[in-house]
Amino acid sequence: MRAPWIVPSVLNADPGRLYEEVERLDAAGVDAIQWGRDGRALRAQPHLRPEFIKACRDATDVPYEAHLMIEVPERWIDQYVEAGCETVIVHPEASVHLHRTLQEIRRMGARAGVALNPSTPLEAIRHVMGSIDHLLVMTVNPGFGGQAYIAEMEPKIAEARRMIDATGRDIPLEVDGGHLLGDHRRCRRCGSRHLRGRLALFRNPDGIAACVAECRAILAATTEAEAGSPISAIAGGK
Repeated sequence: MRAPWIVPSVLNADPGRLYEEVERLDAAGVDAIQWGRDGRALRAQPHLRPEFIKACRDATDVPYEAHLMIEVPERWIDQYVEAGCETVIVHPEASVHLHRTLQEIRRMGARAGVALNPSTPLEAIRHVMGSIDHLLVMTVNPGFGGQAYIAEMEPKIAEARRMIDATGRDIPLEVDGGHLLGDHRRCRRCGSRHLRGRLALFRNPDGIAACVAECRAILAATTEAEAGSPISAIAGGK
């Protein structure tokens, strides 16, 4: 079974030292870095714009993913791909023609991802699974950090795992939002493979590397039987 991934978000990184923050994440051994864009908060978070992502692209070789929590994401896909994001994640709630959007992401050479808000059912993506390369289940409502993990999403994560397995394809299943270290293991048991984190990493008193190491130790302690069917990655919490 593939080891789970740790995929930190840079939302809580120091905007004035963004390049150095990415270097710190790289040195800590993270598996990918997520750049999330919330349209309502963009003015307060200019460091998440494509030009800043591009300026930090040579700070690390790990993959970048863009999580576009914005309406009409089609307007921005090309900029994030050109900035160096290998995966672009959009929301079905914000994209009127989701299939067309996913195809456009692929046409630009990136992996097409979909994120589901807590209230959005998996049925919203059932008929476009053939166009999805990455699936993200939100365990908080997008918009701001520091929210509590929504444990009611765990059956949804398990159902998403079964849906992916039915396709016979290796689609990473990621969870994002509110994770404490104990929550990571619960998500893994449900079938997630990517954990997204931001507060847990940048505010850890022992530093980013120590937090990543602790996450990996907890996830490694989850046996294959506990984790269920093979999964692909896990990202830490918002």
